[in-house]
Amino acid sequence: MRKLTGAVFQSLDGVMQAPGGPDEDPTSGFRFGGWSFHFWDESLEKPFGKVIDADYDLLLGKRTYDIFSAFWPNNRDNPIGERFQHINKYVLTHSDEPLTWEHSHKLGGDAAKAVADLKPTEGRDLLIQGSSTLYPPLLAAGLIDRLVVMVFPVVLGEGKGIFDGSRAAGSLRLTEHVVSDKGVAFLSYEPAGEVPTGSFATKPPSEDELELRQKIGEGQW
Repeated sequence: MRKLTGAVFQSLDGVMQAPGGPDEDPTSGFRFGGWSFHFWDESLEKPFGKVIDADYDLLLGKRTYDIFSAFWPNNRDNPIGERFQHINKYVLTHSDEPLTWEHSHKLGGDAAKAVADLKPTEGRDLLIQGSSTLYPPLLAAGLIDRLVVMVFPVVLGEGKGIFDGSRAAGSLRLTEHVVSDKGVAFLSYEPAGEVPTGSFATKPPSEDELELRQKIGEGQW
């Protein structure tokens, strides 16, 4: 069974759009493309290298595929570009437009079903880069085996995020964490089942609390 990792560059308020450059993804008038650049330093190279230098095929949404296929084949002097050139690129899309980048494969239809059918096939593990629209259906279906979130110390106030859409509740287990010299938190999580709940209360509820709960239950709060 292939394992699926989602690796996200994210602002403190949950925006992942266009971290790499001003012209990467200006859709919906996004003004802050390239917001991760000045926070990148050598202290992030090792934890991120564990992700980007691993053995994987890419799983992409169509817009991220378009961005990558326009950039990386023309930057093969970069080790990432050379790697991306030779691995498989699985693209979730409803478009009939041909995928011209070599080793690209179209996955049509429902995203969750397409990925559920792909994971049991023979091949490398899978890595999502960018592709914000893939996260809600894949998280809801429990198909992401590891979620790597790099949280940058910046608030953007607008833009695409991985939780933009329907999703299922669940808890996560932290498996790795590093904080860079510039304050970027590298956090690696794995699914850990249902959301556990509890209470910090040490006494039975007071009459005031019971009265408030009654109002809440009656819709009067």
